[in-house]
Amino acid sequence: MSRRLKIIQVSDIHFGGENALATEAALECFHREQPDLVIAAGDLTRDGAVPEFDAAKAWLDRAPRPQLVAPGNHDTPYLGPLELFERLRHPWRRYETRFGPADDVDWRGPGASAFTLNTARGAQIRWNWSKGAVSSGQSRRLKRRLGTAAPGDVRIVVCHHPLVEITGGPMTARVRGGTLAAETLVEAGADLVLSGHIHTPFVAPYPFGDGCTVAVGSGTLSVRERGVPPSFNVIEIDGADIRVTAMALERTAFAVWRSWAFERRSAG
Repeated sequence: MSRRLKIIQVSDIHFGGENALATEAALECFHREQPDLVIAAGDLTRDGAVPEFDAAKAWLDRAPRPQLVAPGNHDTPYLGPLELFERLRHPWRRYETRFGPADDVDWRGPGASAFTLNTARGAQIRWNWSKGAVSSGQSRRLKRRLGTAAPGDVRIVVCHHPLVEITGGPMTARVRGGTLAAETLVEAGADLVLSGHIHTPFVAPYPFGDGCTVAVGSGTLSVRERGVPPSFNVIEIDGADIRVTAMALERTAFAVWRSWAFERRSAG
């Protein structure tokens, strides 16, 4: 990769329960950073309600472009009998009306290729249907899609749930098919797997394969904090060098909360 790439990674904004100060301050910071790509990794809404989706759309319309968006478990209708019917029959209709397909979306830029993977479900045969799931078909398709990246591209996957549990995280994702999906991504040469869901920033290499596929989680811009102030990530990729900086709200503006630096696998 011959040029520097800057990505904003945000997730779990939860419009309907957003931190209004944080969402406005984040937009100001986004524009100052002048990213090459803004990635929103799911849970744009709190209850999947129409006004929440409209608010999320209006907010992202004010953010820099291009953008790559993936849904989360909160982005299906949640409350009431009619909402339940909608969730079971057409879980992604409200999302897709505003943001496009809920799965298998690609973005191509100079030196980078990014791919979405929908780990959320409208319903599952288990009590906590909000946990993640990846089908074997999704894993196979994603492997083929990663194979279409140009030689030397940094390969990025965007999903909502962490595919592998994060040690010490404030909550679990328990993604059915997650380990198989993560192993498939390692085999396919994915460099970064960007997610949200647990409302806490993290950087963690997958514990198998060559150890060079790295999971990166972003925090929340909602009032549902889990030990970390409202936050988002700035990811900078310069050749083999990758830096992830978690920006957290301090009073009325965002400042560096924590940063990680590591090298990507050989781009040969």
